[in-house]
Order: sequence, then C-alpha cells, then structure tokens
Amino acid sequence: LLPHARVCRAVPTERPPSGQRGTPAPRTHTETQTRTHQGVHAMRPFLLTPVGAQLASPPSPSTLSRLLRALHLQNRHAHAIPAPTSSSSSSPLLHPPRRSTSRRGDRFLASSSPSQMAAPADAPGGSADAFEVIRAHQVKAARLPPVEEIRTILDQSVRGVLATHSQEHVGYPSGSMVDFACDQDGSPILAVSSLAVHSKNLAGSTKCSLLVAKDPEDRRDTVITVYGDATPVPDEEKDAVRTAYLRRHPEAFWVDFGDFRFLHIKPKAVRYVSGVATAILGSGEFSAAEFKEAKVDPISQFSAPIAGHMNKDHADDTKLIVQHSTSVKVDFASILDVDSLGINVKAGYDGTVLKLRIPFPRRAQDRKDVKTLIVEMLQAAKASS
Repeated sequence: LLPHARVCRAVPTERPPSGQRGTPAPRTHTETQTRTHQGVHAMRPFLLTPVGAQLASPPSPSTLSRLLRALHLQNRHAHAIPAPTSSSSSSPLLHPPRRSTSRRGDRFLASSSPSQMAAPADAPGGSADAFEVIRAHQVKAARLPPVEEIRTILDQSVRGVLATHSQEHVGYPSGSMVDFACDQDGSPILAVSSLAVHSKNLAGSTKCSLLVAKDPEDRRDTVITVYGDATPVPDEEKDAVRTAYLRRHPEAFWVDFGDFRFLHIKPKAVRYVSGVATAILGSGEFSAAEFKEAKVDPISQFSAPIAGHMNKDHADDTKLIVQHSTSVKVDFASILDVDSLGINVKAGYDGTVLKLRIPFPRRAQDRKDVKTLIVEMLQAAKASS
C-alpha cells in the first residue's frame, strides 16, 4: 500500500506462554490508552514491530491513519530543528553572517535541548532568552574578513590530511596525515620522503588537496580545503622554506635527510566549511588571487602565550570579561586564540560548551596593546558588576 513507508504498530511486551489458549485477559487502562493514543510517547510500554510481521489482515483505514500519524509525530519530534524565534535559540556556537553557500541557516545544536535549560539570574525567560542574547551579541561582534580569517587559521595550523591520486588503486583518492607549514604567500609547505605513498602518488599527478581543521577535536568547527598542485620547491627558495617549516616543527631534524625534499602546494582555490555548530558562518570559496592578497593577522602569532597566561593565571578575569560582553552569566571561560579585533573563547553555560567571539573595543596594534585592551575590558566588567 505504501512501499516507501515503514509503518509500525504497538504490541504487548509480554505474551501468553506457548500452548496456552483461552479468553484473553482484559486490557488494562494503560494498554487501552496506549493503543488508542495518537502520540508517540504513550507507546513506551510496547515494542514497535513492522505491521507486516504482526497483522494477520490488512489494517483498517482508520488504524493505518492513526499509525502513520504517530510515526510522523515521532519523526518530526526526533529530527526537526526549529528555526530561531523570540523563544528559541540558534546554534550555541555562533558566528556572524559571511559569504555563504550553505542552506543550513540558524539552528539548534543538539546538546542545547530545552530539557537542559535552566533560567539564569539575568535571563528571566530561561536559557532560550539567554541564547538569543548571545546570538544577537555574536552577530554584531567584530571579526576579521573571511579570507583573512581563513589565511590566519592556515598559518597557525601544523597538520592536515593530504589527498592524492592513488597510483596503486587507479581512479581512487589516497589520504595521508601530514605536517605542514605555510610560506609567506600562504602556500602550504610539505617535507616528504621519497618512500611515502603520497610522494609516489604526487610523482604521477601533482593535483591534490589539503584538508585542515581549526580544531581537530571538534569537527563542527571551521574546516578548510586547499586545492592545488604540489611541486618541488626551487633551489633558490629552499633556505627560506626550510626556515619556515622548522619554525612550526622545530623537532623535524629529518628534513635534512637525503630522501626528503620540500614541496609546496600552490593554491588554485581555497574552500571553508563550518559544521552544524557554526551554521551562521556557512561556507565559501576564494580564488587563488583572493587568497594570495589576504594577509595573516599580525596579532595571531601571540595567541599561544596570551591564552596560556590568561587561562593559567586569570581564568576568573576572562569569565568576567565574557559575562560583561555578552550580558550572560557563564559558568567558565577560557581563551582559545586572539587576533587584532578580539578574542575567541570557549565558555560553559548550563552544561553546554559554547565557542564565542569577544570583540575588543578597538583594533589592537601590537602584543602590548592586547594587554592594555584586556585590562580595560576587565575594569569595565568589574565596574558594572
């Protein structure tokens, strides 16, 4: 009747022992209510099994309609993600609108279910209102231009997945985990051994891609793919390339071994995609010219020492700054990275971990100025608390 629909019906979890016959025991109120209720959650005392395996005869139209409605409600409850309204939140890990090809739009993160929400002191309407406050703040938060942000993420990254054309399995891609650094033009640099499979593959075809995740532990964060050709570094550039590579990988003494050589991937296109947790960011693509013209943010190189110091010695101060900036009382906050326009933090709110953007009052000029701005933000936070 409905070849593409999986129709289920409720059957009792207990059956009479084999061989016993007689008048069936009267149904309890719970069983009767369960069989007649059109909602899904009242069916819990029973097992859901395919109709074809349980019905001795085809179901009546009214029974089939009831079962289909129950299944529809179940699927809608399990899979639908409401669009943000005045009483519902968007994704907790938020970014402002960008040039996007994504159709996902704003959405809840699965971990931010209503059952997890409790009203904070400054959010009378509960966590739904708090997330709306956070979302409004994140949309307005100052950020680097997308191409500069992607260029900066690549420059600060050290590892990715290299995809090459397999020479052994013709027509299939081959993936390899590789270390890399970027040269002054933003081209990824690889130090490859002649014994490596990807080195042999690149000898057959220089076309490849390099996938880099901003946070390898969080697939929902920004992921970048560089498309290009991996070619040997010219002799006149080897010293500069070696210096750039060892700056990111100081332990890589093997780059001077005879079977190693440097390759650089000259980008043809650079694509970025965000996961469900950064749905507002979406996705986009830059040409080789756009990517080459972009500059690495000058403050990003100080992210590690600044974040390390603040997280170790001033975690409570970071929390105050986040609360003052977002107007939401978070449980904790730690700095992830820093750039000229602000700080990216990881914060906790009501059992949910959020990645938030905290903008500076103005652009930071140098590392010393970052300290000045953080002190100003902390003083403002303490004055308002």
